[in-house]
Amino acid sequence: MDNESAPAMKDYQKHLEKLRKDAAECALVRDLATDRAKREMFDRLAQHLDQLADEVERAMRTREAG
Repeated sequence: MDNESAPAMKDYQKHLEKLRKDAAECALVRDLATDRAKREMFDRLAQHLDQLADEVERAMRTREAG
């Protein structure tokens, strides 16, 4: 990784951490919700955010390898 890539990787890492945190918060709301519709919605949100975080991780690995 060259010096120009370092700031980009830090940006990726920052976004990755936020996505993981947001996914965890959605999962917590899901687990605490008593309303079925709310549980289902926050479950979908948690899964979607986890998938986005996985994509960011893949992009980081590709960038590091390239």
